[in-house]
Amino acid sequence: MSEIKVLTDSSAQLTPEEIEKYHITVVPLSITIDGATYVDGVDITRAEFVQQMNEAAELPKTSQPPIGRFVETINELTKDGSEVIGIFLAKALSGTVDAARQAATISGKAEMVHIIDSELTDRAEGFQVLAAARDAAADKSVGEILTHIEKIKKSQQLHMMIVNLENVIKGGRLGQLSGKIANLLNIRIELQMPDGQLKVAKKGRGKKFTLTFDERVLDDIRANSDQIKEVGISYVSLGEEPENLRDLASKIKAINPQIDVLVRETSPIIATHAGMGAYAILYYRE
Repeated sequence: MSEIKVLTDSSAQLTPEEIEKYHITVVPLSITIDGATYVDGVDITRAEFVQQMNEAAELPKTSQPPIGRFVETINELTKDGSEVIGIFLAKALSGTVDAARQAATISGKAEMVHIIDSELTDRAEGFQVLAAARDAAADKSVGEILTHIEKIKKSQQLHMMIVNLENVIKGGRLGQLSGKIANLLNIRIELQMPDGQLKVAKKGRGKKFTLTFDERVLDDIRANSDQIKEVGISYVSLGEEPENLRDLASKIKAINPQIDVLVRETSPIIATHAGMGAYAILYYRE
């Protein structure tokens, strides 16, 4: 039976229950740690990755899914005549979305496959994926779903706090700016992704800067609480969920108990570049 199916990559923050409920297909990226390569979510869990990253001699390397894997997946999803909506992490962070586009062409099913650059990643990407999957389950058309996703993209917010610059600098994602701030004592930075581009929004010193960051984001959520239905808090940490993030989630629920808040470890793809102790707050208005 033909339908609309949703495809994404493993950097999207989705729970196993969401993936199963909405029949979302996830194509995993790969990670190499000190010469050993793992398939994200298949050979290594998020907790195992953070432990190994913390002990690794070198910064782990991440790889987009092979085009051949995308071709196989697209052929499988479309064999019953279904259309596919594929939503992937920002092109600024990975070549995954371009690989998916190439695969759609190679498969000969390009007219049945709709590829979207989420312009973000993690739970922000997940919000788009879930919106598409829920709309598909509600028998919305491809056009209606694509319009809905574009509407979400326009109001999405990603605020990421980097407390240890080592991985960011090694990864080279922020160019010369990283080198300039690296020598400053106890500097932390806030990253945002306006229009899909990773940028340093603010920088400051120590815990005071982090607390100010939290309050500023909470103020924005408070000001738009009637339009925000979901918030994601994703993090990089050894062991259990950090207490400060549990507290942050409680403050969001106090603003509006109707807001769903998901606190969860981020994917290895993001953890590699964000570094230990990083966390992000992600939401959109609708």
